[in-house]
Amino acid sequence: MSGAEHDIVLFGATGFTGGLTAEYLAGHAAAGTRIALAGRNRPKLEAVRARMGEIEGTYGDVPLLAADVEDPASLRAVAEAARVVISTVGPYIFYGEPLVAACAAAGTDYVDLTGEPEFVDLMWLRYHDQARRTGARLIHCCGFDSIPHDLGAFFTVQQLPVDVPLTVNGFVRTNAGMSGGTYHTAINAFGRLRQAAHNAQERRRLEPRPADRRVKGIVGRPHRDAVAGGWVVPLPTIDPQIVLRSARALPRYGPDFGYGHYLVQKRLATLAGLAGGAGAAIALAQLPPTRRLLLSLRSPGEGPSAEQREKSWFRVRFIGEGGGERIVTEVSGGDPGYGDTAKMLAESALCLVHDELPEASGQLTTAAAMGEPLLERLRRAGIAFRRVI
Repeated sequence: MSGAEHDIVLFGATGFTGGLTAEYLAGHAAAGTRIALAGRNRPKLEAVRARMGEIEGTYGDVPLLAADVEDPASLRAVAEAARVVISTVGPYIFYGEPLVAACAAAGTDYVDLTGEPEFVDLMWLRYHDQARRTGARLIHCCGFDSIPHDLGAFFTVQQLPVDVPLTVNGFVRTNAGMSGGTYHTAINAFGRLRQAAHNAQERRRLEPRPADRRVKGIVGRPHRDAVAGGWVVPLPTIDPQIVLRSARALPRYGPDFGYGHYLVQKRLATLAGLAGGAGAAIALAQLPPTRRLLLSLRSPGEGPSAEQREKSWFRVRFIGEGGGERIVTEVSGGDPGYGDTAKMLAESALCLVHDELPEASGQLTTAAAMGEPLLERLRRAGIAFRRVI
């Protein structure tokens, strides 16, 4: 797609996180990066473009492209005009597929910030093979789900011995609450557990696994961990799935790799409350009336103030072991739900446009597709990757 009209097209810029992504691109894209905005509401797109122009004058007249998830021809035109398409339009299981399909057909690179396992598995089943043929790189989970965990495990593995069995455990801690969009995504996912399980099973049946290496998830248990900084409980998000897919794709993870993923809280009672709340939400999400009630409690289009985002932080610690060595690493940053997610998403797109990367295509993880170049970009952008011990 080197002859494409635009380097990056951002679809969904009128949403809260989409707007933050547009502003980040305006302030941090290399000079000459050709950016366009796509969506169905031109007045709202013009407002986002005006904010971009206030940040960097040259982006005050970026092209605006008409695009709608219900108009496949408009999405096809967007994909054919771009080197990389960013999508911030979720929940992705309801609105994401048409744009993935357009990019897979056009051979255009695609990034999003989904954390929805069902959507990621379904897109692999339907478009991975086509993307491999056309040369498209389809990279999901380019926000807090799952870059700190995927690249954090990647960074940890680099510090460990080569060609020996390795074990890495990740421990997630943050003071940020769940965003409205993430809340809606979670409730809808709870109501679709059967469909998600079917897609995951079908993917496991069809997806090749390395014949000469073993990669496995670690089923942990609640316990207190001094290095993690509190009580920990297994966290069954999409993040460990992404880490394990990177491990299957990259031989550097060794002949036998295991990964465990945990949430950290200072108080055991807090973990118990979170588990109880999640269980109740899962039960209520099974019936349409109670699911609609849960969804009505929060709006997906709203976000916290700049002052609230400024106080938010995240920290993911990794304990890595192998070849007789034990190390501790850490990935940390600011607001995970919005500010740093927009940063990670934008830097992923800029990495695909500007950096020298491995030859690869199909559905990929951030570590497999971009690895060290993206990690270094994020370091320069203020997200810390460091060895603690």
